[in-house]
Amino acid sequence: MLPAPLIPGSGWTRRRFLGLALAVPAGISGISCRSTSTLPTSTSKTPDRFFFVSEGKTVMMNADGTGRRVLELSVPNQATWQPAGFFPDGQRVLLLSMEPRRDGPGKPFEEYYTQTPTHLWIYNLDTGALEEIATRDRIAVFYTPQLLLANGRLLVQVVKNRVGQVYNMNLDGSDAREFTRAGEGLPYGFSLSPDGRRVAYHLAGPNGYEIWTSNPEGGERVRVRAHPEHLYFGPQWSPDSEWLAYSDCLFRNDPGHDWCDVEVCRPDGREPRLLTRGQSMWFAATYGDAAHRGGGSNVVAWTRDGAVLIPQRLPDSKVAWEYQAQRPDTDHFNRDFKPDAARGGTHLTSIHPQTLAEQSLTPAIPGRWDFRGCQSADGQWTLFCRADTGGVPSLWIQDTQARVPRELATSPAGVDHPRWVGQR
Repeated sequence: MLPAPLIPGSGWTRRRFLGLALAVPAGISGISCRSTSTLPTSTSKTPDRFFFVSEGKTVMMNADGTGRRVLELSVPNQATWQPAGFFPDGQRVLLLSMEPRRDGPGKPFEEYYTQTPTHLWIYNLDTGALEEIATRDRIAVFYTPQLLLANGRLLVQVVKNRVGQVYNMNLDGSDAREFTRAGEGLPYGFSLSPDGRRVAYHLAGPNGYEIWTSNPEGGERVRVRAHPEHLYFGPQWSPDSEWLAYSDCLFRNDPGHDWCDVEVCRPDGREPRLLTRGQSMWFAATYGDAAHRGGGSNVVAWTRDGAVLIPQRLPDSKVAWEYQAQRPDTDHFNRDFKPDAARGGTHLTSIHPQTLAEQSLTPAIPGRWDFRGCQSADGQWTLFCRADTGGVPSLWIQDTQARVPRELATSPAGVDHPRWVGQR
């Protein structure tokens, strides 16, 4: 099997580095919404709440647009903060902070980025209490949380000497057990099945991007999807734990990973079904103007009624930020701003895996790019980002039945990565 395309001078692929972007704010991060239909809900009577990220800050807001609050976390020497998961009580959130980055001019990303110390915290949304975790028996300076597990443990990506692997550990960092092995690739894009029995993720390794499942301890591993010509990415469990949905990018024809198809299969790889054709999902979302650029991978999401929600492109669409395949990628963006050459756009579409019936949730309008769609736990609301061609995104909400969108938040630098409180 052939290896995935490499960044010149390194053993890492472009998208493997994007996996490390979970440690940085909007504009680089790849955090997207996950299935919410079977997640535990809070026992409190607080309204539906969500987070989003803007200008390096995490903001919380109620679904009705009230209660907007910037999380002001006063801890010395922390440059960025972002949510990384929610506890079942709906009141505590797992946060990731990062010190000032160690890479920069004269210090290549692939060598110095993961020398940046990161920190994990539990933050109480109601009391404001902040507690640092994962401090015991620290393995490396670079930790990024991947998944909260049901038994009070978590999966953490640890990068040491430029080698990444995932550990299953207690919240305080003790009893760290290897979930993946060093040298087999960089695992990320984790998803826990609603019944809590299996974990799905993609592994960016020597044979490319492959979809795997295992038990929460990393055992009983199954390679679900793998092919040297396909980049499989971001598996997400269906509400009934019976299916996985994921992206399938033909990367050799698309070095910028702008587009992909969407496929589903059983957790053991049986019954693969393509839901789209022609690489019609917007994959590597890029947006912004010349002064404020940003992006991050779009990941498929499930709706409450068992459909797959994607940002689907209009025919022959082209993004404003054009990937430059002919030159080395030194900044993990490697794009030139060409809004005059852009065309088309994207709109939110749901596709039922059994019938392949499609339903447009937002209108397909040239020059408009809708993405990051995710539903609230009860299915009433859909959050999403919307950007004009060559512009920064704003945050919108839409009643799932009435489909009347309403703008909730804007920023000169853009608003991105909405996530409902309660999502694991």
